[in-house]
Amino acid sequence: MISRITQATTDRLVASDPGLVRLRLAFSAVLSIVVAVLAILPFHQPLTITLVAAIAAMTSAFTVNDSTSGQQAVTLLLGLVLGAASLTAASVGSAVPPLDSVVFVLLIFVAVYAQRFGSRGIALGSLSFFLFFFAMFLQTHLKQVPVLLLALTIGIAANAVVRFVLVRRRTDAEFLRIRRAFRARLAAVVRAAEDHLAVGGSERTRKRLRTTNSRMHESVLLIEDTAPEVTGADSANRLRRRAIEVELAVQWLTITVQRTCAEDLDEDVREDLIARMRRFRSLIERDPRELPLISETEEFSKMLVEGSRIDEHAAPGDGVRRALAELALADVRAQRVAEHDVSDTADDPADPDEEKSAAFAYDNQTRSAIQAVVGGGLAVLGGELVSSQRWYWAVLTVFVVFIGSSSAGATFVKGVRRLGGTLIGIVGGLLLTLVVSGSVPATLALILVCVFGMVYMARVSQVIMAFFITSMLGLLYSLLGTFSLEVLWIRVAETAVGAAAGVLAAVVIMPVRTRAVMLDDVSALLDELDEFVQKAAGLLSGAENVSVIEKSRDLDRAVDKVRTTIEPLTHPVNLSSRRDYGWHVLTTVETIAFRARHVAARSQAGLLVDEADRLLLYTGRIRENIAILGKAIGDPGGSGHGTLVRDDGTPVADRIDDPRARSVLTSLGHLDETVIALGRAFGVGATDPAPSGKG
Repeated sequence: MISRITQATTDRLVASDPGLVRLRLAFSAVLSIVVAVLAILPFHQPLTITLVAAIAAMTSAFTVNDSTSGQQAVTLLLGLVLGAASLTAASVGSAVPPLDSVVFVLLIFVAVYAQRFGSRGIALGSLSFFLFFFAMFLQTHLKQVPVLLLALTIGIAANAVVRFVLVRRRTDAEFLRIRRAFRARLAAVVRAAEDHLAVGGSERTRKRLRTTNSRMHESVLLIEDTAPEVTGADSANRLRRRAIEVELAVQWLTITVQRTCAEDLDEDVREDLIARMRRFRSLIERDPRELPLISETEEFSKMLVEGSRIDEHAAPGDGVRRALAELALADVRAQRVAEHDVSDTADDPADPDEEKSAAFAYDNQTRSAIQAVVGGGLAVLGGELVSSQRWYWAVLTVFVVFIGSSSAGATFVKGVRRLGGTLIGIVGGLLLTLVVSGSVPATLALILVCVFGMVYMARVSQVIMAFFITSMLGLLYSLLGTFSLEVLWIRVAETAVGAAAGVLAAVVIMPVRTRAVMLDDVSALLDELDEFVQKAAGLLSGAENVSVIEKSRDLDRAVDKVRTTIEPLTHPVNLSSRRDYGWHVLTTVETIAFRARHVAARSQAGLLVDEADRLLLYTGRIRENIAILGKAIGDPGGSGHGTLVRDDGTPVADRIDDPRARSVLTSLGHLDETVIALGRAFGVGATDPAPSGKG
């Protein structure tokens, strides 16, 4: 019983944190603090200086996330320089008020604007801002600058030791953990399908199917991102293809299960299908290194044989049996590639170079930075009215709600989450302070627990992260001897002022509406889709050899961006009718990405070389539909954009012997229909359906 509970807990942890990436980051942050504190103890510095070293170690641990060790080292060195400037400016400003508030507000602009430079810009901007904030929190002064810089150097050096020596990233081990998470999430989808079939379909089990499929997609993306660092470029492309095939197979299984639930099934058939899925799940819930052996088991062979016995006289439930057999086969192929079996070959070119953002441009990021400055100024004024000593809490809230926000709606949602987490954190900080009762070792231990929770939950829940931050700050006040319930309530009031200032600036000053950003992101997605269809046509016709797998990944990234942008429309705090509209757009673009992945997984160079002319005619019409929709989105409310044209059936109706070719053409047809469905969301009409079906 205990072992079963332990195994279930481990599986849940592995599935919730693929590759244990968040766990490693959280542990690294805590260990960096410990190393920094131990390193500064021989210098016999006061508590405030020791805390600066700990804060420098902590912030550099969770903000520096470059892809390679060399890039991380450069970012840490730049962080040391900018952090020194930030600490010096904060100490000088505290002696010459209101210089500190002016510099702090200007620093918001720099930090928010720096997001355009990717992970390094975000890291350096956040590091500079947080060091300035904590310098004001600790009330440092000009005479302390030399020891502050010493503490900063020790803190960043401590994180470097932890990052590059003590908790060095081991790609092989991380890749294995990601594969284990993949197994756990694949099993979760199959388990959800079992439950859905057992109850005959319900809204609750249907929601579980969507959630488990979404989480599995995250694991697939992590596998694709990590694979080049472990297997090399050639094997990585093969693994990407196979991972996409597994994802498509499991999504097809869930679709088939939902369709089967609509049929009138005998209880014996239903129990048989559930038993088959349970047997499959028992095969995959193993150590990934053992998984290629599944193909040698009797269960696997029986599954494939039974799944292939489906003819034109299909029996009830045969669709699920075939989908399960295809999933088993796709899974084993993926595992063989993951185990460096090079017998499965595929020709894919190298990754294309990423586009770099312009250093200076007036776009949504620039407008967000300007809004943040205005919001910061309002926060200073409002924060001073609440507390002349702790107004910087309000400015901190403005910074937090603008980081990563691209619209007024996103700023509002982040502000609500921040305030909610702070309110809960007040209770947590009070209870923790009462528990430790002035014990310094216990207080330090709980601070480390809060740091761990803050970093671990940063990518999962802003509410929980804010809870840990507020609890940690309450413990810090206790450690500094300035704790009181009044201080915690001032923290809540300042957070409310900062959230209100940020939302007001986002709504009034050059507002960036959620719908406008969504239209831009959908337009960018359509550009990616157009390029994907063009490259897929070139590959299938034999005209060129390109990586449509990479193009499908670009499309996935574009969909992720739309998903993030559209969240304010679908969030529960939005009570307007736009929630249904947001969900429709989101579901449709996710379906576009799914169909594109299906095309990418099945495409091979020259697969339709004999039908090249008709294929190019077919894909040309799809691209024309994409162009019409793109023009309509770029000019909402305009006229004369045209009508989307449906397929007349001729490019796919001819009988093609190769099942893979038929599958690709059918997927292209489904992709086209999804583009037309997206057009309905933006008021773009389409021709009547063709009388002939797709073959």
